[in-house]
Amino acid sequence: MKTGHSAPQLFSVELRTSRWGELVEWYRSVLGLTVLVRVVDDGYALLAAGDTRLAIIARPEPGEASRRWSLGFEVADLGTVHARLVGAGADVTHPQVNPEGFRELAVTDPDGNRLRLFAWTARA
Repeated sequence: MKTGHSAPQLFSVELRTSRWGELVEWYRSVLGLTVLVRVVDDGYALLAAGDTRLAIIARPEPGEASRRWSLGFEVADLGTVHARLVGAGADVTHPQVNPEGFRELAVTDPDGNRLRLFAWTARA
């Protein structure tokens, strides 16, 4: 039954931080996301992450990082991303092969948020 309503589309994931400038720069230079909008006076940045966006929002008391969730990013070349993360001093695991056909690694951003990066084995 078609109701005429489409399902919501995820526009962005919002990440609140007290280290706004550092986090924006880490996601841009270390992870390689593209900054679409950066409003320094408002402490707001919107970064492109494929079809979804990551909003980084300055807050004086953003709360603790949660172990309940992680951000998952598909990358074309996991080895190159791993080397860039290691070079930046990130807390990153070595890429592991998953039996489902991809390689993945885990890393935390400067605020302690968990990220999972993966590449399909044929493209890894």
